[in-house]
Amino acid sequence: MDYFQNLKKILDIAIKEQSSDLLISVGHPPVIRITGQLIPLIKENKMTAQDTQNYAFSIMDEVKQQKLLKEREIDFSYDFDGKARFRVNVFFQQGYISMALRLISPVIKTIEDLLLPAVLHEFTGKSQGLVLVTGASGQGKSTTLAAMLDEINHTKSVHIVTIEDPIEFVYKGDRAIIEQREVGADTNTFPSALKAIFRQNPDVIMVGEMRDLETISTTITSAETGHLVFATLHTNSAAQSIHRMIDVFPADQQNQIRYQLAGSLLGVISQRLIPRISGGFIPVCEVMICNNAIANLIRENKTHEIPAVIETSLREGMISLNRALSDLVRKKEISLKNSIDYSFNPSDLKNLLR
Repeated sequence: MDYFQNLKKILDIAIKEQSSDLLISVGHPPVIRITGQLIPLIKENKMTAQDTQNYAFSIMDEVKQQKLLKEREIDFSYDFDGKARFRVNVFFQQGYISMALRLISPVIKTIEDLLLPAVLHEFTGKSQGLVLVTGASGQGKSTTLAAMLDEINHTKSVHIVTIEDPIEFVYKGDRAIIEQREVGADTNTFPSALKAIFRQNPDVIMVGEMRDLETISTTITSAETGHLVFATLHTNSAAQSIHRMIDVFPADQQNQIRYQLAGSLLGVISQRLIPRISGGFIPVCEVMICNNAIANLIRENKTHEIPAVIETSLREGMISLNRALSDLVRKKEISLKNSIDYSFNPSDLKNLLR
């Protein structure tokens, strides 16, 4: 069997069916995910251990293969004949190789296309500071970041440098010069790329993921020193994001970090994708803007009070999760049940809906 050609045939099906993901694992035929549901491609054979390895190796060079065998997992991006890009994760489970491929749209959508809050435009207009886009894996963080970066690309003459693992959306420079660095291919690590970035004369920096103390520390410093920085975290709310960033530091440094963060943070967009009544998913965003009240809470280590400030700051553009959910229920975009399931405070949500 020509595994490379057969994989291309399966990828064509994934694209044609508008699936979000393709899964390849031992004991199953290839499986695609459409609007959250897993659908086996029953015309394809169930995979053997040799099949999954051959499919994976068909799109990996020798360096990637050796890294997989050594580290037992690898992330990379794959350009499929110019038709689409896939974010690929190859990993071992129970001694066998599996693959998860996430389809990346070739078109970078706008904030309006994605039905994101209009207040996000304000972040793209800033010249320095830190903007966090947070949420669990697969909740659309990369897509939201791409929309904001591409808006800057079309409106400002600036130098944008991204650090990604792997590169997902590929930007076509317009007014901006955009340089995309992939961890593992163009740079060794996030920290090493961030250390070098100050010599690359960027105006805007995008950090694909803040995973460790060194990356978080350098990202905050970048935002303090005249750069507009966008970064992601795997957290579920604005308050949790701030707590996570501070908590990675040793206790004797946390007070200093609170002051740095209070001075450099512009805002946090915490999002999740919720099933839409009409089909597909719709993003629901909590938006926190770092005004004086929020900055004081960060400095005074009172992050638990942040949700109350967000709730009462609608006029400043802030959006609480419950308010976002209630608006979508009223617009008949999402069901009442799903809104309650996704809310952190269902009783307050029910009061809002009354």
